[in-house]
Amino acid sequence: MAEAALKRLNTDVIDLFYQHRVDPQVPIEEVAGTVKELIQEGKVKHFGLSEAGAQTIRRAHAIQPVTALQSEYSLWWREPEAEILPTLEELGIGFIPFSPLGKGFLTGAINQDTTFDSSDFRNIVPRFSIEARKANQALVTLLEQIAQQKGATPAQIALSWLLAQKPWIVPIPGTTKLSRLHENLASADIELSQQELSNIEKVLASVTVEGARYPEHLQKRVGN
Repeated sequence: MAEAALKRLNTDVIDLFYQHRVDPQVPIEEVAGTVKELIQEGKVKHFGLSEAGAQTIRRAHAIQPVTALQSEYSLWWREPEAEILPTLEELGIGFIPFSPLGKGFLTGAINQDTTFDSSDFRNIVPRFSIEARKANQALVTLLEQIAQQKGATPAQIALSWLLAQKPWIVPIPGTTKLSRLHENLASADIELSQQELSNIEKVLASVTVEGARYPEHLQKRVGN
């Protein structure tokens, strides 16, 4: 896979080579060892994991230091705070949250009346059911209130909240629009006060996010 990637990218070296999902059939030590060999050969610079659990990260890191972990983390998916963030901080590993805008929900552009294209993945995600969207609206309302006070957008507040958690967190919001790219990048210039961060925590403590992150048949593919 590494050789094929090098050929497709027309490059001699891959900066950050991820295992995007932990393979339960292959010991993580073998994966880390293979990447270590690629690094020694000069074909890869850094080793990354995605959606790996704390113990898997430790086992991999013992063979080949892990540079970054890419996993979902946002205002409405905070599970990494329990074990993952402390593990990464201890080992000196960077964190790259994907879906930092809750697959679009935290931007304020989606509500209970929104309809998705028939091919949209969110149609089968429990968290995007009409009932869940209605129940989770309180979180977006808070973001909209803070955004209005800061002269920003809800998406920028959601991203600046992530940036405020740890200096080694680098969220990767996705977009197909240049204007949204500029909007997302501008979140790095927004600084939330301790009072604003506290207000967000208070609302989060009072809101139980409804709906599973993935449909049941996909649950086993993540979080290994």
